[in-house]
Parts: sequence; C-alpha cells; structure tokens
Amino acid sequence: MLSLVRRSGSRLQGVALLGPDPRGVRQSLGALCILAVTSVIAGVVLGQSHGRLAELPGLLLLVPAAIALPGKIFGALGSRLGTAIHTGTFRLSLRSSSLVGQNVRAAMVLTMAMSLVLALLASAAASMLGVEGAIGVADYVAISVVGGTLAAVLVTLVTLGMAAASVRWGLDPDNVTAPVVTAAGDVLALPALVLASYLVRHDVVTPVVAGLVAALTAGSLAGASRSKAPLLRTVLRESMPVLALAGFLSLMAGVAVENRFDVFSDRPVLLVLIPGFLATAGALGGILANRLSSKLHLGLIGPSVVPQRQARTDVGVTMGLALPVFALLALVSQGAGSLVDLAGPGLGRLVGVSLVGGVLALAVVVSVAYYGTIAAVRFGVDPDSVGIPTVTAVLDLVGALALVFAIQALGAG
Repeated sequence: MLSLVRRSGSRLQGVALLGPDPRGVRQSLGALCILAVTSVIAGVVLGQSHGRLAELPGLLLLVPAAIALPGKIFGALGSRLGTAIHTGTFRLSLRSSSLVGQNVRAAMVLTMAMSLVLALLASAAASMLGVEGAIGVADYVAISVVGGTLAAVLVTLVTLGMAAASVRWGLDPDNVTAPVVTAAGDVLALPALVLASYLVRHDVVTPVVAGLVAALTAGSLAGASRSKAPLLRTVLRESMPVLALAGFLSLMAGVAVENRFDVFSDRPVLLVLIPGFLATAGALGGILANRLSSKLHLGLIGPSVVPQRQARTDVGVTMGLALPVFALLALVSQGAGSLVDLAGPGLGRLVGVSLVGGVLALAVVVSVAYYGTIAAVRFGVDPDSVGIPTVTAVLDLVGALALVFAIQALGAG
C-alpha cells in the first residue's frame, strides 16, 4: 500500500496557507481556471448530445444532478482529507481500517446509493411533469448507477492524487481540491452517462442491468452500514440525509433546464456553458466552505451568527475570484462552441449571461457556504461531510435558475 508520512500539518501552517495570502489566492484562481477550461469539455459533450437527449425524453432531468454528484461526494472526501492534512493525521493508506480506506469505501457506497436515488427521483419527476415518451425507471437506474460508478472510480484517483500532491508540494487542499475534483467529476461524469445511455431501451438488457446494479447497491449499503469501521459508518450516517436533499435540489435544476430545452436546443452553446457555470458556482462555495471548515476545526474562528474577521476576509477573496472566472468560462465556451460549429447567442451576450447569472448565484454561494458550515457545527455534524454537498446542491438549483433568468433578461434565448 501507498503511505505518506504525517508531515503535512506543520508544513502547511508554516507557509500561512490558511490565511488569504497571495499564494493561496493564486492557487484558488489557478484551480478555478482549470475548472472553467476542463468543464467546457463536458459542455461540448452535452452540446453535441442534444440529439441523444431528444431521443431519450426526460434524460435531461437527470443530467445536472448526475454530473454534480461526484463533486458533492468527492469534494466532501477531499475536504475531510484536507482537514486531516492540516491537523497532521493524514496517511495515504488504502487499508480498510485506515482513515483514507474508510473514506474511499464510503464515497463509493454513497455514489452507488445516491445514483440509485437520483434515478428514482428523476423517473418520478418525469411522470409528474408529464414528459411525453419519457424513458422508464429501469432506463434511469441503468444510466445513473452505471455511469455514476464508472465516473466515481476515476474521480477517486484524482481526489487521492490531489491529497498526495498537497502534501508533497505544500499546496493548501482547501484552495485546490474542490475546483479540481469538481472539474474531474464534470469531465468524467457526463461522458460516462452518455456511454451508459446506450444500455437503455433494450427489452432484455436494460431490466437485467438495472436489477443487478440495484441489488449490488443495496448489498453494498447494507454491508457498509453493518461494518465495524466507525469512520465509515459515521460518514454514511452524516452524508446520506444531506446528499438525498442535495439530489432533490439538483434534480430541480434539471427541471428548470428541461422546461427550457427548446432554447438550449436551438442555441447549443448555452448547453456548453451549463456544466462549467454550475461547477464554478459550486466550486467557489466549496472553496469557501473548505476554508471555513478548517478554521473551525483549528479554532481560528467560532460558529457565530455574524462572520468574524477571518471569515469575512475569506468571503471577500471568494467574491474577488468569481468575476474573472465566470468571464473566462463564457469566452472558453464560445470558443469551444465555434470549433464544433454550435449555434449561440453571440460572444457579448454569452459573457453577459455568465456574469449576470454568476453574480446572482454568488450572493447565494456566500450565505449558504457560511451559514451551512456554521449550522453543521452547531448541530454536532462534521462540516467536512455536509458543507460541500449542501453548498453545491443549493447552487445547482440556484445556478440553473440564475442562468435561465440571465438568458431571458439579456434576450439570449
């Protein structure tokens, strides 16, 4: 097994990475720029898949929630590992009894369980909305669980790699983990879902695959719940309710996009923008939630209703990072759309949509990240387990609504 000595806590503290120093800001900005660029890959896949989405009515309901799921689960995993790095308890070992081993197993079980929940919720939503010719529940289960699990295996490697890189190169995981893990989730989850979509609408194959993955998910969850590993059980107990609520909110983002599918279908560059826009808003909240969580664990701030000075400084830094990243996202989306000949509203309007929607979403980012983290502490729950899922879930819904509002307000639809 891999191992890494416990040398990280003092090293990171020694370079003042918990404060809003210029190096920390550069790390966050660099990671967010990577997110903005790489998420466009997922956006291009989504933009070019509008024909496939039309062939499988109701699938778009699932897409925002499904591509956001790895960021929620593995962002929280990265946050827990980041806290272990800061406190000097991190050791990169995959043994089942180790901190990392229990966390990784919990993340995989949560991925399968929540993918199944999302599939059932999406099927119910399609029925309630009366989506004409919508795919069936077995189709949703096969796409969601198979695609989600495939992406999760790869995102696990990215998350562990970021933790190891943080220790080796003195990076602050609070600044870089959320954007990089979110980027990896976006890039990997959507192609995995598209690939899994070819398992559906087969009379024999689809029900068999859906039944097998549902049974495997139930068995994995039952085994993990009865495990003697205390951290594994704690992560599952604290994460499941939050992720269930997060899945519902993210699904509502899919409803918002599905209701405006005609606009996105006519101007597929707007589809290119969606994954990066939602991911950037969520990553900004994730960075803020991570930093606040670490400060709470280390006693640098308290869970007060009025943010203390260090918390206010982190809020200011987060707001300063947002505008250039949202502008970059629009530029990259327009460029990528032009390369693959996707129609759009024009560069000026696309930048306006991204900035206006981003500012609206940012106001919610700050409030949810701060008060969600504080609420977790006051209720005796580890903020590392609930902070990022809560922030990104709310931002999936708010971000989708803000984006649709900006499109309508600026006449880009």
